[in-house]
Amino acid sequence: MEETFPIEKIRNIGFIAHIDAGKTTVTEQVLFATGRIHRAGGVDDGNTAMDWMPQEKERGITITAAATTTYWQDNRINVIDTPGHVDFTAEVERSLRVLDGGIVVLDAVAGVQSQSETVWRQANTYKVPRLAFVNKMDRIGANFERTIESIRRRLGGNPVAIQIPIGAEDEFAGMIDLVAGIATEFPVGRVNEGNQDRPEDTEIPEANRADYESYRAVMLEKIAETDDALLEKFLEGEEIGQEELMAALRQATIDHKIVPVLCGSAMFAKGVHNLLDAIVDYLPSPADVPAVEGLNPRTDEIELRNPNASEPLAALAFKVATDPYVGRLVFLRVYSGTVKAGAVVNNITKNERERMGRLLRMHANSREELEEITAGNICAAIGLKNTFTGDTICFQQDGVILEPPKFPKPVVSVAVEPSTKVDQDRLSDALKKLSDEDPTFLVSVNDETGQTIISGMGELHLEVLVDRMRREFNVVAQVGMPRVSYREALTVAREVEGRFVRQTGGHGQFGHVVLELSPLEQGGGIVFENKITRGAIPREFIPAVEKGVREALDNGPIAGYPLVDLKVSLVDGSFHQVDSSEMAFRSAGMLAIREGAPKCSPVLLEPITDLEVVTPSEYLGEVIGDLGTRRAQIQNIEEQDGLQSVRALVPLGETFSYTTALRSLSQGRASFSMEFKYYEQVPEHIVKTLAQL
Repeated sequence: MEETFPIEKIRNIGFIAHIDAGKTTVTEQVLFATGRIHRAGGVDDGNTAMDWMPQEKERGITITAAATTTYWQDNRINVIDTPGHVDFTAEVERSLRVLDGGIVVLDAVAGVQSQSETVWRQANTYKVPRLAFVNKMDRIGANFERTIESIRRRLGGNPVAIQIPIGAEDEFAGMIDLVAGIATEFPVGRVNEGNQDRPEDTEIPEANRADYESYRAVMLEKIAETDDALLEKFLEGEEIGQEELMAALRQATIDHKIVPVLCGSAMFAKGVHNLLDAIVDYLPSPADVPAVEGLNPRTDEIELRNPNASEPLAALAFKVATDPYVGRLVFLRVYSGTVKAGAVVNNITKNERERMGRLLRMHANSREELEEITAGNICAAIGLKNTFTGDTICFQQDGVILEPPKFPKPVVSVAVEPSTKVDQDRLSDALKKLSDEDPTFLVSVNDETGQTIISGMGELHLEVLVDRMRREFNVVAQVGMPRVSYREALTVAREVEGRFVRQTGGHGQFGHVVLELSPLEQGGGIVFENKITRGAIPREFIPAVEKGVREALDNGPIAGYPLVDLKVSLVDGSFHQVDSSEMAFRSAGMLAIREGAPKCSPVLLEPITDLEVVTPSEYLGEVIGDLGTRRAQIQNIEEQDGLQSVRALVPLGETFSYTTALRSLSQGRASFSMEFKYYEQVPEHIVKTLAQL
């Protein structure tokens, strides 16, 4: 099947959206409509195919990006259903890195929400063409035009309706296809007959004819603007054929010039067949996207890998998972070449040989065996013991390193302690496996207290991981209260000196370094530069200095938090012919930072979140008053159908237990979402309070 399936007929797509917009429901209906599953499950019922983890079923949210494969009109569609909650943003990040197209699911009532903006930005980063599906058109307050406007205003996209709804709310009766000039009608009301049959197309109702003409004219103009030949026809008033219109729309979508917008109600299977048609018609195959760039480690030059089965192998590991039945799974996107099950491959990122044991095509947590996998496809492999997220797999002689996905740093930490001695070993094993799976889950040990500290993207993220430790690894652990991951930064550039001298009976220890510490812009990271001239320090000791410097930067001068955004230049020093050693220079580097950093006017930084609260108007005053006590900076307030949307920048440390507080303020009627934005200096009076704690 792999050898004969043409790459032009493959679609690698993902559903991305704000939490509760309906991604998993859309995915279920897509799988049902294509015959992949025999019954569409419901998130509320906890029986969906894609949300297979116990935690997902209980909470009604997607936690991991689940992959599956289905077929539509002789096309293979590899689907990834991604989480909507900001705590699991790494799942979205790594999925978008390997997808060719995305479907942004939007709530017809709420329109664009805060996490919609996040996933849109992520899709822009990885240059992923996308469609928009306006879901929940049958809900009270649904407004198709307002949702399109919110795409334009809040996302900066160029949305073009290629469908319009017939009615809305409880009068939602179907859609009109603006490209083909036909209608699809359903029984009015929330009806789902539970079959896979495609509804029959009908004539456009006379009552909707004027809307059809108006929207179609706008669509034609926007598509014509992207194609010179079409624009000429449009300006001269010539008839534009359906095939050339679809070809131009497809190209404009792939070129990121247009975002086609469709509508429907996934809960009741309305509009799903039309969405599948649009995925095949307008989203790119692997052959339509540019060749992937990779770095040749032998020449340090950029090389291209075209989506062709006969090219050298280039596959990116984008996810690691632990399966209770088959063990460690590594999910791969094959960009070029072909690999067979059992082949010996090279992890070029780590320069290690690996055996590609078995190849699997996944359907959530079930699987199908494959003999080989070719360019353009997504699969899972068993047997890659030392391959992690972001690593590149190739053959020994002609490999390039593909750019890995980038992940945000964790912002919340808790201490975990095993309840018994037996749990100690299990805890270490569980933490290793979970951190292998999740690049935003970090494990460290506090040198002073000896406690194991786990860090993640939010309270929910850590809560789910602790729950997985208990269920999957039988680890009973005590968990501390969440703590904010503060950072420290220096604000003044200064030259500092570190001198390590020890005299004993035999050889002594001597290391002397002079460093220049210079603050960098936010996000600049830690940069170490060697400016030694004339052999003031022998070359073999330079790495030891850098190692000592980086170790010392893990503990800042104010409260022991890591120092960030700093350039450290090694400018001078001295050595002893006999007594100097790597250990001495490592110690000198550490001393220079520890003694010099406090003199560079250090400041404490705290993570700031972008918080969006949606509340009924009568509770607006209480909500804003409460945000004021949390040091919030209100950005804007918008009214929408009797609801107020408040956006504010709030320190992460002030948001713990906000769920409970907001429920109390609004009698359970308000909701909120938030995402990490940046680090900002902590006010002086807060620093003093933290120091007392």
